[in-house]
Amino acid sequence: MNLPNKLTLLRVALVPVYLILLALAPRWTAWAALAVFAVAALTDLLDGKLARARNQVTNFGKFMDPIADKLLVIPAMVLMVSQDGLVPAWVCIVCVAREFIVSGLRAVAAERGVVIPAGQWGKIKAAAQMAAIMLLTVNLPALGWLNVATLYVATALTVLSCVLYLWEGWHVLGDGEAVQ
Repeated sequence: MNLPNKLTLLRVALVPVYLILLALAPRWTAWAALAVFAVAALTDLLDGKLARARNQVTNFGKFMDPIADKLLVIPAMVLMVSQDGLVPAWVCIVCVAREFIVSGLRAVAAERGVVIPAGQWGKIKAAAQMAAIMLLTVNLPALGWLNVATLYVATALTVLSCVLYLWEGWHVLGDGEAVQ
């Protein structure tokens, strides 16, 4: 197993550590959770770059990298919904719905031999979501406005990236058959 794939698996392994630390009450655990999440987010930046730079792109990496991203972001948001509404439930629903829509579109495309690669807006969306989660992990009252603004920018980018994926891949959904 190459280093980029190990980094992807490390990201997955850090998810439960982050969630446990985030769920604990003492204030210091929020800072520890932030450190764990930051390391996990860093692996997201590094694994793809290393794989391409070292010519180590694998099918496992193509499959596992987007799943690792979803496993990092979605459970964090779900937990934050339950923590005094730190993240509004509708924001979490929008993020989850986007992932289902894009994954479904990619599955249909793959079945037809079409690859819909990760787009730049999807990467920007992921970075914005991770930034929002990091800010909300420590949730400093002095940064309340920044926490909210970052979360809503991430949500807007989530919707935008979904629309752009649909726009780019809409052609794979039409098959010329009548709907009955």
